[in-house]
Amino acid sequence: MTDARISRNTAGAFASVTTLFFAWGFITSLIDPLVAAVKGIFSLTDFQAQLSASAFFIAYGVMSFPAAVLLARRQAVTTILVALAMMVAGCLTMLLAANVAIYGLVLLGLFVLASGITVLQVAANPLAAVLGPPERSHFRLTFSQAFNSFGTFIGPYLGAVLFLKGVEVKEGTVLTDEVRNAALGGIDAAFFWIAGLIILLAFFIWSARGLITAAAPAPPMRIARRGMIATIAEAASSRWALLGGAAIFLYVGAEVAIGTQMALFLNSDDVLGVTLEDAGKMVSLYWGGAMVGRLIGSVLLTRVPAATLLAVFTAAACGLCLYVFSVGGISAGYAALSIGLFNSIMFPVIFTLTLERSSASEEATSGFLCFSIVGGAAIPPLVGLVSGQTSYGFAFIVPAVCYALLLAFAVAAGQARVNRPAADEPLAAVH
Repeated sequence: MTDARISRNTAGAFASVTTLFFAWGFITSLIDPLVAAVKGIFSLTDFQAQLSASAFFIAYGVMSFPAAVLLARRQAVTTILVALAMMVAGCLTMLLAANVAIYGLVLLGLFVLASGITVLQVAANPLAAVLGPPERSHFRLTFSQAFNSFGTFIGPYLGAVLFLKGVEVKEGTVLTDEVRNAALGGIDAAFFWIAGLIILLAFFIWSARGLITAAAPAPPMRIARRGMIATIAEAASSRWALLGGAAIFLYVGAEVAIGTQMALFLNSDDVLGVTLEDAGKMVSLYWGGAMVGRLIGSVLLTRVPAATLLAVFTAAACGLCLYVFSVGGISAGYAALSIGLFNSIMFPVIFTLTLERSSASEEATSGFLCFSIVGGAAIPPLVGLVSGQTSYGFAFIVPAVCYALLLAFAVAAGQARVNRPAADEPLAAVH
């Protein structure tokens, strides 16, 4: 086969896999308006509503290593199809939850759905990392995230339209049965159509299985042979795997916590004071900033060292959080929305910086980094607890601390020795 033919096949495989990035970005971003919706529908506190985010992101802590084992034993296409089947099951559980109006079933449905997304990420992202020239790995992961970000950009807007019509959560507000039923109906409709689209996506991946399998490298078998416990132990033996895991934990936790409370924050009378539905639509600007930032970051990463760019972006995000915390008012609302622009390159850069410096194997390190996305389950309830005791603006102090620690990680990474080129990353994941 000629080099040109190989190049075309690799590009086609990369394009096929990239469609998955959009799918899980769109679904994940629905959590933002959903948190605001269930707070009103089920009369929850901020902490209780944020358990929706916890139920979703705790799946990363449960499923990341089993997904890595599955990938090593069954290869990419089979693992992706298993993941999509799990996602359909999660959507069906959400349909049941909306029809019987039980919050516990909402949490279960979100966990099952996110479990499928976790398996999908572990399977799909290695292909995004290796399908192309090794020296462009930072570029490829960040470029792929632009498609993921497009999904996160439109998800909150559509979710607000479907979930938040007439819903208000300010103190003293009581939802009518009509508004409550309409919100539950919106949740039902959203996940019905998502289930259908996932089934279509599964057929698309199945039809492209030959192209993807031919272009993909052979999966590493060390996880399959050693098992999960040995893989975790190997990751824990590497200082940089642990540091990178902590950085992913903090980044995802901060990003998710800001996104899930953004609508409630903008809805506040002392910020923008818009309706909850309009505030939910504006959350798209937060994720849209990440989409724009990833496109810009893809270019910057070809010219600026990854650790340096990460330091600049984490410092900017920390400063914006401190502005919201200390100043407040209308300007704080727009400052909060702009944080997404600086979140943009953090995940892929943290991921690749860690893989380059970790002394553990690539699959052990990658599996541990995927596991660390569980930060999205831990930090949002903490922010919800703080906002419930103080205010939504005051709660921005929590992500500010997260970003300050990420800045320290970026500085340390810039000074550390590189053990391997980023091209070797086999199980890279993207949030």
